[in-house]
Amino acid sequence: MPSVIIGLALLALWLYCLFDVITTPEEDVRNLPKFMWVLIVIFLADVGALTWLLVGRPRSARHAMYAAGGGGWAQSGDMPRGPDDDPEFLRSLERRLRDED
Repeated sequence: MPSVIIGLALLALWLYCLFDVITTPEEDVRNLPKFMWVLIVIFLADVGALTWLLVGRPRSARHAMYAAGGGGWAQSGDMPRGPDDDPEFLRSLERRLRDED
């Protein structure tokens, strides 16, 4: 029974990594071309999946945006805030509530 659980966990890891490699944009893949990562994950199974997680996968979405020169929060250094942290949103909400009364 434990070997079945371990086998299923390794299969899940392998499928997750294969899907992750396939859906990661080419420009965000580290160290090797994307096609090579797909082959490594397919043919080396669990070792390839772990290698992808450690050295091939983009470090994070924020890091990828910095590297790509993307805009938004990552470029300004601010983390995304909820609408209740935005003073302009709170002012407009208060105006709408006063108009309804």
